[in-house]
Amino acid sequence: CFGFGVTFGVESPLGWRSMDGFKEIASVRCFAGQLKRFEHVSNALGNCIMKFAVYLPDAAEGAKLPAVFWLSGLTCTDENFSQKAGAFETAGELRLILVIPDTSPRGDDVPDEDPKSFDFGKGAGFYLNATTDKYKKHYNMLNYITVELPALVRARLPVLHDKVSIMGHSMGGHGAITIALKNPGVYHSVSAFAPITNPMQCPWGQKAFPLYLGIDQDCWKAYDTVELVKQYSGPPVRILVDQGSSDNFLEEQLKPWALKGACEEKGIALTLRMQEGYDHSYFFISSFIKDHLKFHAAQLTGVLRWCPDATTLPLPATVYAAPASAAEEFISTAGQ
Repeated sequence: CFGFGVTFGVESPLGWRSMDGFKEIASVRCFAGQLKRFEHVSNALGNCIMKFAVYLPDAAEGAKLPAVFWLSGLTCTDENFSQKAGAFETAGELRLILVIPDTSPRGDDVPDEDPKSFDFGKGAGFYLNATTDKYKKHYNMLNYITVELPALVRARLPVLHDKVSIMGHSMGGHGAITIALKNPGVYHSVSAFAPITNPMQCPWGQKAFPLYLGIDQDCWKAYDTVELVKQYSGPPVRILVDQGSSDNFLEEQLKPWALKGACEEKGIALTLRMQEGYDHSYFFISSFIKDHLKFHAAQLTGVLRWCPDATTLPLPATVYAAPASAAEEFISTAGQ
C-alpha cells in the first residue's frame, strides 16, 4: 500500500477508455482572461459526470503557459475557490493557468454513508484511491487529479505539461502536499492553507481512512503527509504553508507542528507562516492567495525569487525580488 504513486501525464496502466463527454458549460470574462467551466465523463471515477473550472489568462495565439492545480476542502466544489479566493487578478498578471477540480465523484450512483455527513463521501474524497469494496469503483481522486484530469487539460488547453505546481486548502492542502510527495519532481512547487497534515492522528482522517482504505493502518500511511515526509527520497522540494492562529480546527484536526517537526527531521524546506487572528475560511485564503501564486510563479518561471527566510527580514519587507510585471520577461523569452 505504502509505495503507490502515479506520475503526471503518464497513461494509466488500468486500460481506461478514452475520455468522452467533454464540453464547455460556462465562460465569463475575468481579469484579462477567461474563467471557464467544463464537464466530462470520468473513467477514473466510475464514469460519473465531473465538472471543473479553469482560469485562462490572455496569451498570444499558440502560447502555452504554466499551470497551478487548486484542491479544495471539505464540502466544496470548484465554485468555492472561483467565487471567493480572489485569485484571478494575480494569476492574470503572472500568466498562470489555474485548474480547479471538484473534491469528490458526483452523481446518484456514487455511494455515501447514511446518514450523510460533511466530512466523508461526496464533497470529501480526500484525494486518495479507495480500496474497500463499497468505494473503490468511484473514489479514485488520486488517479483523477494526477492522471486523468491533467491528460484532459493538456489535450484541450494551452498548458506547459512540464511546468505544473499544486496547492490547496484544508483537505485540499492535505491532497496537494501528499500528491507532490508521492510524485517526486513532477510538481515544481506545493503550497497549502491550513492543511490536514497528520490525518492518521486526527478525527477526520480516523473516520475517513477505514471507510476508504480498510483497517490496515500501514495503507493509511500512503495518504498521511507526516508519514510521506519521513519516507521521502526524491529531489529537493519546497513547501509553503499558511495557517491561521484562530482556526477552530487547529489543535484537533490540522496539527501543523507535526508537519514542521517531520520536515525539520528530514531536512525538507518548509516555510510555515502562522497568521495571527485568521480563521479557516476563504477570508483567510483571499488574504494570502497572492503570496502563494507569486511563490508558484517563482518556481515555475524563475522570474520571481521566493525568499525562504522571509520571517527574518525587517518589517515591512517583501519576500519577492521582482514585481509581478516581470512575468512578461518569461513570456517573451520562453524557450530561449
